[in-house]
Amino acid sequence: MYHKSVLLKESVDALDIEHRRDGIFVDVTFGGGGHSREILQRLGPQGRLIVFDQDQDALANVPDDKRILPVRSNFRFLENQIRYLGIGRVDGIIADLGVSSHQFDTAERGFSYRFSSALDMRMNQASSTTAADIVSTYSKEDLARMLNDFGEVEGAMKVASAICSFREKIPGKRIETTTQLTQALERFFNAQSERKFLGKVFQALRIEVNQEMRALEDMLQGSLQVLSDGGRLSVITYHSLEDRIVKNFMRSGKADGNFEILLKKPLLPTEEEIQANGRSRSAKLRLASRTRKD
Repeated sequence: MYHKSVLLKESVDALDIEHRRDGIFVDVTFGGGGHSREILQRLGPQGRLIVFDQDQDALANVPDDKRILPVRSNFRFLENQIRYLGIGRVDGIIADLGVSSHQFDTAERGFSYRFSSALDMRMNQASSTTAADIVSTYSKEDLARMLNDFGEVEGAMKVASAICSFREKIPGKRIETTTQLTQALERFFNAQSERKFLGKVFQALRIEVNQEMRALEDMLQGSLQVLSDGGRLSVITYHSLEDRIVKNFMRSGKADGNFEILLKKPLLPTEEEIQANGRSRSAKLRLASRTRKD
């Protein structure tokens, strides 16, 4: 399985497709296509679904359906791409901000410390900067900033110093693999803390490589420009950094009269879903509806 979708029914229910079956909807994180397939089942024959993904592996899974239009692009360009397609407004946008199981479980993509592989982590494999470039060229201060801001790593400066010291001792002074990075940091964890510690470090690196927080902010701003009156924004987050951005964006939109927040508290997975899919444990669904003053 490429990826098991999280909060599948709940997040698609939130789009209220039943009242706009011939509308235009956007899945800005196609991934394995679970949410998109659920949307297609509910769309009418004249409905349209636009799907975004910057990973060619993901777009290879696009269903053969005349109602679907794939766009290979970072979702930060949502507004520009919708305008380029000649579409005025869309009726709903769904975003599942989690990394796909396929990316985590494909060793050569370098997303996981569980495999010995090249330290890559690019969601868009056409982009130039890899995780190896970052850990091999960033200053101690920049590494510490990244680890603290994007991984909430305790003792970020000490961890950054260890990375810099390790790379000075190896041929080429470059940390090229997941194994080398793990070796550089082995004094900071034991068997019990390995998963949590390395998970934070790898998360920080992945976010930095793909500029995820900036892309998320751009996508959210774009949603304001392309959603129709009453259009829904359904977003699934997985860690505190992105959840804070989504929550604050919806709140500021409410204050400006641009959003109605439809869930006072985020919707969480059921215990049954968590048991069936452990990666859903940290997921939160936030939902808002666009209101227009013009």
